[in-house]
Amino acid sequence: MSDPGKKTLGAAGSETRSEGGGIGSGTDHGILGGAGPKMECGVCWQVYDPELGDEVWQIPPGTPFAALPPHWSCPHCSAQQERFLVLTE
Repeated sequence: MSDPGKKTLGAAGSETRSEGGGIGSGTDHGILGGAGPKMECGVCWQVYDPELGDEVWQIPPGTPFAALPPHWSCPHCSAQQERFLVLTE
């Protein structure tokens, strides 16, 4: 059994909680918006907004960051997904 308060790092280095609807749990849609949180490139500060998708990579609106294809990278500077951080507004 996992510890409900245990924190780990998820994809892109974002904080993940093992239970309770935190970031990375798949249940944060109501808290953070329809398709999850916005993510910001740690290299060039480009923002990936899941509500808008990504025209450069032909990612449709409503696609959460976690659902991006493995080959996706920052459309501005080509940084890998691991360089993106959760954008808190």
